[in-house]
Amino acid sequence: MDWITWLLPPDLAPAQTLLLLAASFVTATMTAVLGVGGGVLLLAVIASILPPVAIIPVHGLVQAGANGHRTLLTRQHVDRRLFTDFLLGATLGAALASLVVVQLPVAAIQLSIALFVLYLTWGPRLQSKHLTGWRFRLAAALTTLTSMFVGASGPLVAAFAKQASDDRHRRIANFSACMSVQHGFKLLVFGWLGFAFADWLGLVLMMIASGLAGTWIGLHLLAKMSNRLFDRGFKLVLTLLAVRLLYSALTSLAG
Repeated sequence: MDWITWLLPPDLAPAQTLLLLAASFVTATMTAVLGVGGGVLLLAVIASILPPVAIIPVHGLVQAGANGHRTLLTRQHVDRRLFTDFLLGATLGAALASLVVVQLPVAAIQLSIALFVLYLTWGPRLQSKHLTGWRFRLAAALTTLTSMFVGASGPLVAAFAKQASDDRHRRIANFSACMSVQHGFKLLVFGWLGFAFADWLGLVLMMIASGLAGTWIGLHLLAKMSNRLFDRGFKLVLTLLAVRLLYSALTSLAG
């Protein structure tokens, strides 16, 4: 067991490590089954254990592994046109994030995300022209920029994935592919800004391995669901996440 301890950050207790591994497994399963929610839940667990400076970079590295693996397993369902537009927009968002030196108002960002997620989830369906071209690239840029500061853009990207397709497999694939890009750029930006990823690599690799198992189980459960049942669960989770963001934003603003 000494080699495992050697891989972990010195201030991390064994119980905390087990909690993080369990959270990675559960949240990966959740995202594979419901299409959204796991990343935000994992972020909450990480934020309760790790120091502030490591929260978003470590979360991004773990999520890059989880989403990359899920994209690989569902690659035949990825909408390549949508993915290309997202990649172009995310590149712009990451470039802007690398130039931002002040902390954006988190409460305002959370409030904006929550309201937009609710609109995309329960409002009228967007026309196809809004899911391609410059409009979608702009959305990709803004969500990527946002993720660098609050790490909570997953529900917004998932809401766009909902608008793009009614098929549960395509939603999972498109969401996973877009989030892989977003988290990949997050790693590049934080690496360029000097975050010491090597200090956390052992923990991250263990969490990714745990997440891979959760993804495998979750995708097998997804295959047994109907699109109708998936859509109901998807909307419910998105709504709960939006309400949570609203509560956090309003509590912060009131304080």
